[in-house]
Amino acid sequence: MNDLPRIQALRCFITVAREGTVSRAAILLHLTQPAVSLQLKGLEESTGLQLFNRTPGGFTLTEAGAALLPLAHRTVSASADFRAAADSLRESQRATLRVGTILDPESIRLGPFVRSLATSSKKTEVFLRYGMSDEVLAQIGRGELDVGYYIDAAPPECLASGTLSERTIDDGKFQLTALMRYDYRVIAPAEWSGKVLGRDWADLADLPWIATPHASAHRRLLDDIFRRIGSLPKRVAFAEQEDAMIDFVESGNCLSLVRDCVLDRITRKRNFVVADKVALTCDLSFACLASRRHEPVISHAFSAMQAVWDLKTGDATPAPIEAARSRKSARR
Repeated sequence: MNDLPRIQALRCFITVAREGTVSRAAILLHLTQPAVSLQLKGLEESTGLQLFNRTPGGFTLTEAGAALLPLAHRTVSASADFRAAADSLRESQRATLRVGTILDPESIRLGPFVRSLATSSKKTEVFLRYGMSDEVLAQIGRGELDVGYYIDAAPPECLASGTLSERTIDDGKFQLTALMRYDYRVIAPAEWSGKVLGRDWADLADLPWIATPHASAHRRLLDDIFRRIGSLPKRVAFAEQEDAMIDFVESGNCLSLVRDCVLDRITRKRNFVVADKVALTCDLSFACLASRRHEPVISHAFSAMQAVWDLKTGDATPAPIEAARSRKSARR
């Protein structure tokens, strides 16, 4: 006997034996009749046996064909089992990563991050869930997300971008790496320049502010500042996106926080004024549960993030920075 028969030839053998004709077998196998006949001829030549009796009424198995038919069934079945097992192993080895995103994709370099994971040798499959900063961290804490972006006031100690820190936030221990430091600036209607220029946070406390969702970094950051002064800001409008916040301010109704990078991109004529004595310095960080930091898929995500942001620091974890904070009172 020559080389072992191909699985396709065995399928043709089995189907012709069951159907009795090449024409019906070809239809079921989605092949042409000449292709099926060629497979049967090759199988008989490789075995050196006549497998079918050709009659005007169709094909019937010879004694040799009848003896080999059960083995053909088992071989085809084993081939299907082999493929199914290989597919299952391939799927189990394909990592999945659930990522919580915030802000606009461009500012957090989401596209390059996802491409880096998808094209790496580990072939990580990424599932994205958009939300607010505090929502993302809460979902990481509950195990609903693996990693995510988070915004918080910059810590008193000056940590370089890429530095890993362990922090306790709302009773959860998180590992964060700082990606970028930026300022939130306060903007006001242009005609309010006398109310905001040269003024500090206490001077701005009694002015009306725009409201943002309870889980947003805006809400938390402002509440933390004004709570220390002794009162929470008076909120007179609601918006979720920075473009809408700027529109509200320009209409002459309220104050708002806006990222300095957003202000730098505005090229049209501004109908607002930027407070010159106050700013909130914040870190955009990449976060996960501290207990999961060294899981392979999460460790790979942190490495990809460091490459995307061109962070040069190593993977050594510094001493924990305890920043325990309860935000429940801020979420009225």
